[in-house]
Formats: sequence, structure tokens, C-alpha cells
Amino acid sequence: MEQRRFGNSGLSVSVLSFGTMTVGGRDRFSKMGTLDVAGTSHMLDICREAGVTTIDTADVYSFGGAEEILGEALKGRRGQFVLASKAFQRMGPGVHDTGLSRTHIIQACEASLRRLQTDYLDLYISHEPDMCVAVDETMRAFDDLVTQGKVRYVGCSNHSAWHVMKALAVSDRLGLARYVCQQVNYNLIARDVEHEILPLALDQSIGLMAWSPLHAGLLTGKFRRGVRPDVSRLNDLDAPGTIDFERVYRIVDTLTEIGLDRGVTPAQVALNWVICKPGVDTVILGARDEKQLRDNLAAATWRLTPDEVARLDAVSSLPEPYPLWHQHKFGIERIPRLPSTRG
Repeated sequence: MEQRRFGNSGLSVSVLSFGTMTVGGRDRFSKMGTLDVAGTSHMLDICREAGVTTIDTADVYSFGGAEEILGEALKGRRGQFVLASKAFQRMGPGVHDTGLSRTHIIQACEASLRRLQTDYLDLYISHEPDMCVAVDETMRAFDDLVTQGKVRYVGCSNHSAWHVMKALAVSDRLGLARYVCQQVNYNLIARDVEHEILPLALDQSIGLMAWSPLHAGLLTGKFRRGVRPDVSRLNDLDAPGTIDFERVYRIVDTLTEIGLDRGVTPAQVALNWVICKPGVDTVILGARDEKQLRDNLAAATWRLTPDEVARLDAVSSLPEPYPLWHQHKFGIERIPRLPSTRG
């Protein structure tokens, strides 16, 4: 499997990552998956066989359960994987049991290390921005963890572009560890990141980790006009974001057509589209069982043609928000559309 340099860092990640939201199954996460230690270990075996080197988790997944199970499943092979976890979400009733304060970041990291049975995280990610804490406090706490060897790189997730830019500016001004990546919701349905976040990532050499590349199953081909599968987590959970189902059906029709021509599933086509997009370093896969995982991993074994990417771009296009439409209408000579980076 292809390995990609992670942003401007010295870290390399596999183009597909194993996501662990389906591990544990505690409370609301039972709708997503219930993998135990044996099941998770088997999934990791399949991932390694396919060349996956990157695992993504978070303290909030099954409220610590995913990390605990993953820690058991990683025994004897921790060094084979780039391991990422996240902090921010509420993990207890206390005032410091959530957010990006120094207190919570350090406590959350140490708790994750215990659950994962490891001395360090390759990547530690702020799960959301915290508007109640000064950015310099957050970045100093992350920098301390890097200095102590508990964390090797830091990143962010679900931040607006200005949140990321502000954090980068603070790190650069104070000489602190810099965010090397952002995790973003990116797929054929969710293309909002292309407006501000992706241009920032390209300009500042921030690696992108795409989560929910199948948009909670809507891009698997199971959901068509008048067709809804009996078994799907979307029957119990809301899909992320605001959904225009007519647009979804048009996208799925095109995915199906391309898949039939290539002899692959619509899900593989959808995943391949994300893999092909500029700025994306790794795409996070979630799977409930071996069949899903193997089919998704096969998306890394081939590539869409430029014409196929263009077809999917066209059917999934979104209107440009202001000020981008104005910039591209009247300033296109100096403000090119993606992919672009300033020299």
C-alpha cells in the first residue's frame, strides 16, 4: 500500500488508515460496531497484510473502551503501527473532564496511554477547537507532551480554517510544536472542506486525514431511490451534516456506473475519489466485519482515471460560497482554483 508523507512532517502514513469507532460498542457506539479484542486483533491482521500502517482512535470512542481493546490487540506489535488518538470530548462529570485546557490535555493523554498500554502516541489530536481556552495554553500543553516524549506529533480535527491558522501562528511565534495535520469530514457528499480548509492545508503543508469517506454508509450503493437496507446504522443514527438526498442519489448512480465498468463496488469508487484528491494523505476506514474491511482496503489497489474523477466532481459539485465565488470570478488570474499552492 502507498505510504504518503504526512503534511510537512517526517512522519509517513498509509494511504488508508484503520479507524476504531466500531471497536468496543459501549452505549451509543453499539450502533456503529461491537468488535472485541479477538475481532479487533483479526482486523489488524488483515490491515497489516494489506499494508496499512496507521490506526486512528479517540478517548471518547466507547468512552475509553476502544482504546482499552486496541491496547490488548496491539500487544507485541505496537511498533508496527502509527497510532493516533484524540482528546477534547467529555470523559467524566468534572469541569476539567472536557476541552483543551492544560489540565484536561495532560490528564487525557496519560489516561489514553494507560488504556492503550503504550509509552507514546505517534499522533495526538485535538478533537474539536475549544473557544473557552487560550490557544497558547493548548499549544504549550501539546508542546510539553512532545518534549516529554509522550507524543511525537500533534494535530487537530473538525477545526475551521481560521482556528487552524491561529494555532499555527501561535506555535510559530512561540516556537512550539505545530499541528502537522487536520482530520476532516471529506467525501463526495461532504465537500465543504474544499472552500477554506483544503486551501489552507495546501498552503501551510498540513496533512489531511479524511474521516467518514463513505458518509456513514450513504456512498456504499446500499441507499438508492426507494431502497433502504434493513441493516444499517443510518436506520438508528443521523448521517453527518445536512443531506440533500436527490444529490446523494445522483452521486450513487454515478458511483454504481463506474463500479460496474471497473468490476468494483461503489464503496471502492467513493474511497478512491477521496484518495485521489490533492492534500489528502490518508483516508480513515471503519468496518464492522471482515467482508467490509477487505472490500474497502481493495480501494487502494487501483486508481480512478482523470475522466472518472471529473465525472464524480461534476455530479457532486457544490455552489461556491462568498467570497470564493467573487475571488474566482474577478480574481482568477491571481487566485487560482485548487489544486494550487503559493510558491
